[in-house]
Amino acid sequence: MPALVVSPDLVRGRPVGGAARKPVPAQPAPAVPEPGGPGLAPAPAGEGATVQPVHPADIPPAAEPAPAPAASVAGPEQGARAAPAGEETTQVSALRISGTRAVELVADGEAELQRGELVLTADRLTYRELTDEAVAEGNVRIAQRTDEITGPSARLVIGERTGEFEAPHYALTRRSEPRPGEPERVITGSGSADMLYFEGENQYRLRNATWTSCAPQDPDWYVKARDLELDYDTELGTARHGTVVFKDVPILWVPWADFPLVGQRQSGLLAPTFGTSNKTGADITQPYYWNIAPNYDATLSPRLMSRRGLQLGGEFRYLGANYRGEMRGEWLPKDRVEGTERYLGALQHEHRITPRLRASLDLNTVSDDQYFEDLSSRVAVASKVNLLRQGRLDYAGADWWSASALLQSYQTLSGSSPYRRLPQLEWRANRANLPGGTTFAMKAQYTEFDHPDEGRITGGRTVLYPQLALPFERGGYYITPKVGLHYTRYSLDRPETDTRDEAITRSVPIFSVDSGLNFERDTSFFGQDFVQTLEPRIFYVRAPSRDQDDIPLFDTQRFDFSFAQMFSETPYGGYDRVADANQVTVALTSRLIDPASGAERLYAAIGQRHYFSDQEVTLPGEARRTDRRTDFLAALGGQITPHTALNSAWQYNPRDSRTERFALGVRWQPEFSKALNVSYRWTRDVLRDIDVSAQWPLGGRWYGVGRVTRSILERRVTEAIAGLEYDGGCWVFRTVAHRFATTEEDVTQALFIQLELNGLASIGANPVGLLKRSVSGYGKINEPGSGRIFGTD
Repeated sequence: MPALVVSPDLVRGRPVGGAARKPVPAQPAPAVPEPGGPGLAPAPAGEGATVQPVHPADIPPAAEPAPAPAASVAGPEQGARAAPAGEETTQVSALRISGTRAVELVADGEAELQRGELVLTADRLTYRELTDEAVAEGNVRIAQRTDEITGPSARLVIGERTGEFEAPHYALTRRSEPRPGEPERVITGSGSADMLYFEGENQYRLRNATWTSCAPQDPDWYVKARDLELDYDTELGTARHGTVVFKDVPILWVPWADFPLVGQRQSGLLAPTFGTSNKTGADITQPYYWNIAPNYDATLSPRLMSRRGLQLGGEFRYLGANYRGEMRGEWLPKDRVEGTERYLGALQHEHRITPRLRASLDLNTVSDDQYFEDLSSRVAVASKVNLLRQGRLDYAGADWWSASALLQSYQTLSGSSPYRRLPQLEWRANRANLPGGTTFAMKAQYTEFDHPDEGRITGGRTVLYPQLALPFERGGYYITPKVGLHYTRYSLDRPETDTRDEAITRSVPIFSVDSGLNFERDTSFFGQDFVQTLEPRIFYVRAPSRDQDDIPLFDTQRFDFSFAQMFSETPYGGYDRVADANQVTVALTSRLIDPASGAERLYAAIGQRHYFSDQEVTLPGEARRTDRRTDFLAALGGQITPHTALNSAWQYNPRDSRTERFALGVRWQPEFSKALNVSYRWTRDVLRDIDVSAQWPLGGRWYGVGRVTRSILERRVTEAIAGLEYDGGCWVFRTVAHRFATTEEDVTQALFIQLELNGLASIGANPVGLLKRSVSGYGKINEPGSGRIFGTD
């Protein structure tokens, strides 16, 4: 039993000093007497006087006042028991204390009982030491760490944390363990009830109760239930005959339901989503989350579309010591518009077979080419062209070499189908610090190409590309000569009408030199110190021409012209064309670097490629280049002020004295949830777009968010987003309209409406992902909600 210390200001009506009462340190407690035994020995008068339980032998006759020495702490030689190590002391203080020890101790006037972190205060407090029970009356308050319960009366068994509290008002705060990539969640659940029952540490049961994460005074929303259980070990609340009330209006009723107290995984109904689009009509989804095990879970998502019908969807996730994955599926038995069955299936799996060997699967399928256009309201999904179907093995043989095996095909939804790789075997090596400081690199690859269309050329391709480099680096400059041999062999299956060779070999030696200088100086602009760099770079490539007209195109296309492409050996991606080259690229870059943080504040670059011979190797239909100079490329950007970022790029044609491409983007973000973005993109005869997006406070807790992308060339809006958000403190309301065009004739329109109750649920269709992708610098105006609302066992 915990040791008991009593600290009164008045004992049995006798004045004890004039100073404020002070709790005293814990003292060893004597042996527990039998019920009906001796009572309390009065302490000597004076500040901080105490009354200690004593051994019966130390108690004088009841008719006479005890002498001062009798109030001293009874030591072990007098038969007293010291408190065991680690045992918490029960401390009681009040204006007046009376009663019989081990039977009933009564504290009147500003009474307080404290044990460890638990503090119980009341106008009147009765403590029974033998049963460890406290009965409190009048202005009762129980506090422990950040938890607080107040009301008119309570009974509590202190050690067991059992008892009841009449008409309580409570506020219970908990912090959740943050998941990777998510912030810590701190939720204070508060409310009131007719009766609260303590059922152990962190366990509460309430009758006719409310719960909310809003401020306790006049909450905007709350859960109201006839019976409410709060389990802060599992962080789960259970409501029976429950109702969600928002702005005094009941918005959802369930006979028996669970809800999260902080935001943990728990089986149950997730928040329903509501939306509408011109493709699906009214769109309602009611997901159910099944927390199968700590490393397995599933979500079942029936979806009702007024135009299309009832769709069944689901997701299963799993995680093991050496593997993880996810399976998804959707099934619409009969589309009311198309009159056919429609479905989707997907599997992603990663597996570590050994510490060096890994495997992965990525399989995706849909029932028809228009599946995403008809049933998705996201532009990134609706514009999908190919669905990947791939299996892969990767082996890390050592620090300098690796190998892989790949099986890859696609389901093509629009356009021509890419070639399938059945299989592709690859070996890569990169070994540095060889004799003489040389570096060796090697790529060996064999691919068997197949195609679903008859009449297409198929066959195998073997690529060997060994390279030797001699890096030479010193402070302020570097030069890296490199030589390699690109060998390719084809074994082709041509259509009967194609009489060209089926076996083709090609060998192309490639020589390059990459060199550059690095200069630095201290400078200042607008009163701020910087380190300015000047970095000239020269890159030379030489590769002879080989006749490659008979080689088919399995996976090769021209790269877009950019700074990265200017410093590559070939303008083509893939190995079906190895470009002839006798060219040099010259570029100059300058940066302003903050010396305190090392961050780049501004950069500027300009470059051009010069050719010493005409182009011989091209793709089918590509014009041969005969000019000696390419276009100029220039770029300027950086964090030009603490709140303003700039990015710009310019491609200039000196032959015709005209601009070929230009892009400019500016973002101004003075603080969180304030962002304004403006960008302009222009490509001669192809593209001319202006894009404006923003998030900004409108006043009165309202925020506006939107984006408009307009094709000036086509004189139409290709994408538009308009939304409003309201921060209610413990809840957020969002409504967003989205319109996008995948083609000039095909336009999708969708409406998102969401009510997010902080710490409880997000009800409606969630537009936050769309806003984050579409509006650079968008900030969610409240902490993330749990994502689920009610769950049933």
